[in-house]
Amino acid sequence: MKTKIYELQEKHLDFHAIQEAAEVIRNNGTVVFPTETVYGLGANALSQEAARAIYAAKGRPSDNPLIVHISSIDMLLYVIGEPLSLTAKKLMNKFWPGPLTLIFKKSSAVPMEVTAGLGTVAVRMPDNDIALELIKQSGLPIAAPSANISGKPSPTKAEHVIGDLQDRVDVILSGSSSRVGLESTVLDLTGEVPTILRPGGVTLEELQEVIGEVHIDKGLTCKETAPKAPGMKYTHYAPEAAMTILKGELPKVVKAIQQLTEEQTKLGKLVGILATEETKQSYQEGVIVSMGSRDNLYTAAAAIFDALRQFDKQKVDIIYAEALSEENIGMAVMNRLKKAAGFNIIEV
Repeated sequence: MKTKIYELQEKHLDFHAIQEAAEVIRNNGTVVFPTETVYGLGANALSQEAARAIYAAKGRPSDNPLIVHISSIDMLLYVIGEPLSLTAKKLMNKFWPGPLTLIFKKSSAVPMEVTAGLGTVAVRMPDNDIALELIKQSGLPIAAPSANISGKPSPTKAEHVIGDLQDRVDVILSGSSSRVGLESTVLDLTGEVPTILRPGGVTLEELQEVIGEVHIDKGLTCKETAPKAPGMKYTHYAPEAAMTILKGELPKVVKAIQQLTEEQTKLGKLVGILATEETKQSYQEGVIVSMGSRDNLYTAAAAIFDALRQFDKQKVDIIYAEALSEENIGMAVMNRLKKAAGFNIIEV
């Protein structure tokens, strides 16, 4: 297929382009659109045919559920099969629109192809004017995973999407870089205690401030336990080169990466080093990419996927990455790094 690409600005919406994209959604086509988290690959969330088109474009396994994006509470009530709890209302009032996905029991309106056969549905309201207008103009909830080839680093810039999906989707709405840079936090509300299935743009600590007790799915901390969240079941976010994370006291981590880089360089390998602003000057060999500041891990969240894609551009043979703190937003950043590295971690 031939992809139509429209360059849009969030503050000055091109309603003609969005209306055209909305018509594609109504006809069960595929539209890539920007959000505050990452770019999404969207299609009609009420259509089996549209869900299959998403899986085909991404090369994504069809037993991996999709997140349903909405623009109103009325739309939410149509896709869920239960009354809104006080907990859900508190979370929506605080974090919607924004990077929080909530899991409810699904209504019969949502086909099993969207939920991967599950009786639950993951829903969020994105904090991006282009995304919200597209949903409103289409008049439909939009199912949308990240707009990348399955397994690759998620797209936070239009150039990432175009490189992955041009001529695999009907329309690309090209906007600015994603502000958050990580996918949404996925919170399961169907059990006794709300449980994080995927860490993301809303932190555990922020959730606890609003609703109190929050559990963390065992699949996030135990490699042997399969995670339940959309986009978490398979190896994800991975650059083309094998990556190893080094964890420990920072001076020891830097020294270990320096030694490993020297060894691999002597063997004729091009080494990629995922460093931070505080340490990037410590390395003299290899392709050195900063993922942001250790003093502000939100900068790492916004930069991590673009950093991983830079290594692909440079065609490095192997990547060594510094571990970060796993507190607050660091939990989500390290989750993505661990997945990208296939949980290959060296303690130093």
